[in-house]
Formats: sequence, structure tokens, C-alpha cells
Amino acid sequence: MGDDRTRSVSELAALRRRATYASVTVAAVLVVAKLAACLDTGSVSLLASLIDSGTDLLASLITLFGVRQALRPADDHHRFGHGKAEALAALAQAAFVTGSAVFLVVEAMDRLIRPQPIEDNRLGIAVMALAVVLTAALTLFQRRVVRATGSQAISADCLHYLGDLAVNGAVMVALGLGSVTGWRRIDPVFALGIAAALIGGAWRIAGRALDTLMDRELPDDTRDRVQAVVMAHPEVRGMHDLRSRSSGTGIFLQLHVEMDRTLRLDQAHDVADQIEQRLASAFPNAEVIIHQEPAPRSAP
Repeated sequence: MGDDRTRSVSELAALRRRATYASVTVAAVLVVAKLAACLDTGSVSLLASLIDSGTDLLASLITLFGVRQALRPADDHHRFGHGKAEALAALAQAAFVTGSAVFLVVEAMDRLIRPQPIEDNRLGIAVMALAVVLTAALTLFQRRVVRATGSQAISADCLHYLGDLAVNGAVMVALGLGSVTGWRRIDPVFALGIAAALIGGAWRIAGRALDTLMDRELPDDTRDRVQAVVMAHPEVRGMHDLRSRSSGTGIFLQLHVEMDRTLRLDQAHDVADQIEQRLASAFPNAEVIIHQEPAPRSAP
């Protein structure tokens, strides 16, 4: 069984790496395509999308580095592993996204004050359609990887790219309406909306990363599941002092389990092992520490 578990962990690590490579590749392709279209049209909303794709590329490279670090095994100096590298990568993503949004607001306000005509939009619309297709395919793959691995960095990257889907769609609408109506301020108005969406996504990414870095307790429904698994063992009389946290690549569970006072030490140890196995089945990425205690004496 140990070999099966090792192979499974190896496969999940490979899945994480493939997701980061796919993210970097998509971002690089879109940066080149949007740069060409932006130079051709002069659209500020297309410039907004180019800036976003540029930060996507930087963020994806940071995610790749963070995931590679997080997958390193525990060593003498990091006994709990390197999983929080994923949270640091997600926090860096949030900083990049916020910076790009601020720059975009400045550019959009300038175009609102001094509107400029947009040239032929056909190339811009074609590039944004390509961006929608590639981004949709990437997020579908990332969501599958997150479901399988629970990776926080890839989850943050996926959230970012889901926001990009809305951004790319908005740019297509702005380019189309600009061509039909001729209203020059449609472009910067959409750019401001995109900036607001970017800032909102950055706050969500940063909040989740900080929760991990500050060892925030896992959600109540997860803790309830832990308690249900433990209390389902027939030898368990009670549990208390459950502590939980996320490491970025997995979770840590520490708890006290109360057992019948008549159990021998070896029997209590076997019960604890069985509980650990049940928790490992319910939470494959969990590290479990159980403190065994005798149940309180019954009142006379």
C-alpha cells in the first residue's frame, strides 16, 4: 500500500507541474497576439487586456516556481515541508494584479479626458476570440487539477484566469460597440470595469493566501467531517482540542482522542492507527497527529 500511495503522490505532483507549464504557455501566446493587435488598433481596452496577459505571464511564472518549491520534500530545516511556497506565490500574484489594475485606471482616465479613435477592430476582435478559447480551455484543466490536488497556487491562478474570461469578453464587446456606435469613450469605460474586476480578484487571492500563511483553521464543514470520521470508530469515547491548518499542498490535523480506560497501550495504539488510516482515506493530503487519552471516569 505504501508504494501505491507514493505513486499517487508522484502522479499528483506531475499534474501540478503540467498545470503550471500550461498556464505559462497560454499567457506567453496571448501576450504576443495581444501586443500585435494593440499596436494595430490603438485600443485602450485591448491595452488593458495586454497588460493583464503580461501580469498573467509573470504570475504564472511565479506560480510555476512556487509549485516547484512546494513539492520539495521535507528536510532538516523544513520539517513540515515547503507547502507554504504556494501561498507566497498566490500572494505575489495578487500584488501583480493590483499593480496592473492601478496602471490601467490611470490609462483609462486619460482616455476618458482625451478620447482617441480606434482603428480597424477586426484583428483585435479575432485576438480576443482566441484569448477566450485558450483561457477557457486552461481554466477547465486547472479546475480539474485543483479538484485532484487541492493546490492553492493553481487555484489562485485559475481564479485569475476565470476573471480573464470576463475581461476578454468585455474587450470584445467594447471593440464591437466602438465600431458600431463610434463613441470613443466606450473603450476606457470598459477598461475601468476591467480594472475593478482585477482588483476584486486580487483581494480574493490575497485573502486565501494570508489564511494559509497565518495558519487559519480549516472551514467548519471540514472540521465536522474530521469529527464524524473519528467518532465513527467504536472504541472512541470522545475527542477534543482539534487543531487544523492548510500547508498549501496539504492539511495538518492534530487532535486528542478519548478511549476506554481498560484498553492496553498496544490496543490504544492500534485504535489510533486505524483512525489515522480512516482520516487519510477521507483527506488524502492530510498529516494526522493523534494524542491518546483515557476517557473520563464515569460518575459513581
